[in-house]
Amino acid sequence: MVRFIPMWPLLRLLLIPALSLLPTVVLAGVAHAPNSALPTLELERVFPALTFERPVLLTHAADGSGEVYVVEQRGVVHRIDPATPERTETFLDISGRVSRGGNEEGLLGLAFDPVFAENGRFYVYYSAASPRRSVLSRFHIRADGLGDPGSESVVLEVAQPYSNHNGGMIAFGPDGMLYVALGDGGSAGDPQRNGQDIGTLLGNILRIDVTQREGGRAYAIPADNPFAGRSDARGEIWAFGLRNPWRFSFDRETGDLWTGDVGQNALEEVDIVQRGGNYGWNVMEGSLCFRPAACDPSPFAAPVTEYGRDAGCSITGGYVYRGQRLPELRGVYLYGDYCSGRIWGLRWDGERVTEQAQLARADFQIPSFGEDGAGEVYVLGFDGGIYTFAGPSALAPQPAAATRTPTPNPAPTRTAPVTATLAPVPTVGSAATATPVPASTAADPTHVAPAAPTQPPEVAPGADPTPTPAPPPTNAPVGEPTPTPGSETHVPSMSSDGAVWAVVAVVVVAALAGALVYAGRRYRGRGRR
Repeated sequence: MVRFIPMWPLLRLLLIPALSLLPTVVLAGVAHAPNSALPTLELERVFPALTFERPVLLTHAADGSGEVYVVEQRGVVHRIDPATPERTETFLDISGRVSRGGNEEGLLGLAFDPVFAENGRFYVYYSAASPRRSVLSRFHIRADGLGDPGSESVVLEVAQPYSNHNGGMIAFGPDGMLYVALGDGGSAGDPQRNGQDIGTLLGNILRIDVTQREGGRAYAIPADNPFAGRSDARGEIWAFGLRNPWRFSFDRETGDLWTGDVGQNALEEVDIVQRGGNYGWNVMEGSLCFRPAACDPSPFAAPVTEYGRDAGCSITGGYVYRGQRLPELRGVYLYGDYCSGRIWGLRWDGERVTEQAQLARADFQIPSFGEDGAGEVYVLGFDGGIYTFAGPSALAPQPAAATRTPTPNPAPTRTAPVTATLAPVPTVGSAATATPVPASTAADPTHVAPAAPTQPPEVAPGADPTPTPAPPPTNAPVGEPTPTPGSETHVPSMSSDGAVWAVVAVVVVAALAGALVYAGRRYRGRGRR
């Protein structure tokens, strides 16, 4: 006769540790679920009495005044005092020397000296003509505190073979050096191979010391630049292999340098720029081989995240939020897409994206983000407005966030690209459009921008019709987006590994509990018999 072995005590012994581990497993799963905490936000207009003409930058002088400066592409800088947000004054007007011959050309960058409050110096980056070139210049303020157009001192000029891919962002890093973004020179596909040529300044982010002069230049090359002292390279280069870095910024807490890099036909990417980093263009476009079709990606730094044409057509890099109004956004890198108006946020733990989600959707095209002295982030629109995320008063005085000097990192090697974790989104064609960002689709006859559903397209000076049989082209945003219907897209989908494991854990424990109840009833029934 087979003796019945009681299962109730055994199952009870198994269930107790399983139940004790359940909270740990579930919390671990939620921690790895990328869209678990980022909020959905609304945009609200600030300075509603003011409308700007093609605003491409909002920045501040770090002088404690609370004032912000808005750069118009035509060559005018406005200053706004938060105490009188209904009016602005012209801080600088150099429109007479700024070229707008190409849709991407114009006044594109403004940076204030780290000790602007003492020396009154600031720097601008603009396009000039005859010959076509990008100009980095220093200016001084006058006795009335406004910029003096007559004080220009040219620091650097770079010849531009085409009118597009001008880069244009300039900013002082926490190390006191001036960083300058330059695109690959333009046209399409980098015909001059500038992206992988460290003998040119094009296709790079530069790092220079504007407090000194050296070798007949109006600046010095820092000794710790990766190519300093090399005869076969430009010592100004900090990182290379970029197509058109449109809007970089420093995380004011960690010192990390973030940039958006506009793609060619398939992918838009976000990069953390490191010393000596090679970001792949034009061998790579994001995580895809561009030229040749089969390539070795290992020498190149992988993007932090990327997205394809069904999420947008031209990335606009933003800022890591370090303000005080919206604590749920602290440490989140904010970026957007010019065409679709989508605004995303991501958290980065130093190795991977831990959270990412679409936060908002603008009904205007986004040429740039901006940041004020308190770390609050703004969204600029080519509808002429300046916006921020709804919450406590956007104009209330805020304490400045702490800064630190970053430690230079070695050039990264390429690892498996991080898959961005965006929720599924509708097609680009549903986005409202306004006046496009600086770029000319005519410069690249292979590019077709999405048709504008709400307004007729603005045609750039000298624009030629595209020969591609497709909807009529509109002007492209900065960096000349190149959406190609049917092209391979890598729109990151929500990574749900953590959530899946949490669900699995719950199901397993529930099954154990059910087995426990069933065995208990059978055990008690046998006892009664």
